[in-house]
Parts: sequence; structure tokens; C-alpha cells
Amino acid sequence: MKHATNAQQEDPMDLEKFRIQMQREMILQKLKEGGYRITKQRTAVIDIILENDCGSCKEIFYKTAKINKKIGAATIYRTINMLEEIGAINRRNLYKLSDLTENGGDMVIITLEDGEELQLTSEEWNEVLQTGMQACGYLEGEKIVSVVNGCAVGA
Repeated sequence: MKHATNAQQEDPMDLEKFRIQMQREMILQKLKEGGYRITKQRTAVIDIILENDCGSCKEIFYKTAKINKKIGAATIYRTINMLEEIGAINRRNLYKLSDLTENGGDMVIITLEDGEELQLTSEEWNEVLQTGMQACGYLEGEKIVSVVNGCAVGA
């Protein structure tokens, strides 16, 4: 029988805010280490990416422009490129991959180091993930219900 930890007993919204804050601090630290300036515009873009399901650079621009009308599209694109350079985000993963365990026709494309691409259906991907997580000891009979890949932060 599993016991709830203190973190599991806390309000999920508090945990989400904490996760976002920690990711934000990690990104800002990587920027500092990379010699980049921390500007209000860059911070606003980072916050939008962390707090929202980011579908595209254009969507990030519109959401950021609502907060700060002085931010131009070029600033958004440069900031996203910079975040990609430091490994904070992966532009391919800006899109939310909805519940991969459903039979929704989602395809997962895996690129191997030799350049070969594997295309898996959501069912195949779920089987691979389920088997791998069991083999690594993360699951003990539980079934994966969903996999969400939002704005990937961290490398």
C-alpha cells in the first residue's frame, strides 16, 4: 500500500506554482551562466511558455503582447531561439501532445542518432512507455492514463 507524502497532500495548484517557479529559476540561471541578460521581455516570454500550453511562436506572441504591448514578434522569436540554444526548450515539443493513451490517431516520431525515424501510433508508444517504466521500476502494475508533453523545459 502506498502512503501519501506531504507533497501529495498539498493543494495541486500550489505544487504546480512551485514547479513553474523552480523551472523559471533554472532557466534564468542557465541564461546567466550563458552570459545572457535577464530582461523584462525575456522573463515575460518565459512565464508565458511555462504557464500556458504553447501551440506556436505566434500564440506565445499574442499571449505575451496582452501582458506587454511593447514586445515585438522579433523579440519573441529571438527569445525562443535563445531558450532553445541553452537547452531550456525544444521547439518540436512546444505543442502539447494530448492523451497519448487514447486511440486518437496521434503519431509519435522518434529520431535515432543515425537519423532514422521511427513512427509509432499512440497505442505503440504507450506500450513502449508502459514496458520501459515497468522495467525501470517506476510502475508496479499501474497503467499509464495519460502523457502530456507541454513546453519542454530543461534538457
